[in-house]
Amino acid sequence: MLRDKVAVIYGGGGAVGGAVAEAFGRHGAHVVLAGRTAARLERVACRIWDKGGHAEAMPVDALDADAVERHMAAIVERFGRVDISFNLIDVADIQGPMLAEMPEADFLQPIDRAMRTHFLTATAAARRMMQRKSGVILALSAQCGRQASPTTGGFGVACAAIEALHRQLAAELGPHGIRVACIRSAGSPDAPGLSDLFDAQAAKEGIPRAELDARYGASTMLGRLPPLAEVGNAAVLLASDYAASVTAEIFNLTAGQLAD
Repeated sequence: MLRDKVAVIYGGGGAVGGAVAEAFGRHGAHVVLAGRTAARLERVACRIWDKGGHAEAMPVDALDADAVERHMAAIVERFGRVDISFNLIDVADIQGPMLAEMPEADFLQPIDRAMRTHFLTATAAARRMMQRKSGVILALSAQCGRQASPTTGGFGVACAAIEALHRQLAAELGPHGIRVACIRSAGSPDAPGLSDLFDAQAAKEGIPRAELDARYGASTMLGRLPPLAEVGNAAVLLASDYAASVTAEIFNLTAGQLAD
């Protein structure tokens, strides 16, 4: 589905970024893994190569404007173009306290981080894609970007901002043949960060982890949360020509936790 496409994944060494990168690799893309920690990127690249795919680790700080621009220029010089850009870096959100009890800096941190990195990486890719009149820009948000969720701090606001940014990008870039979309997930229980939180919550309540998973699953129409592999599959679909008329889309991957 992505044969010979050049796909850069920011945060490619993380759990979600790695899952998406492996899915892209399985479907024929040449994957450029971008992030700050070279060793993590190399591990994902090795997994992709071991499964017959093509991947290359190219470290970058996706919050540094000059670094992002140089990095994108290097990708185009190396591969001739960029077809897909997907930003999956951690926005370093702080959750737990009520907003009324949260310091200003803790609230603003994920919002500032999300807007900065998504603006920088999306526009760097867009400038190259506009020259070829084609390309796909993707992002990930969460259900709390639409549905108010207590004690999520600035994370829900950051997710709403990510979605709004990409809708505007879709409107501006559509005439240039570039599609833009977000995947809105309910959270993957097999992602290490969320899994650790679930483990801690289950221990705090003195219940088995499976019972806690079932409780969260009960909030969805399908009775479960979407695993990482399904995030990767959704990304492949949206990045492929099978979604050639899909843009300005917030793809509902909440297993029915939200109804559009």
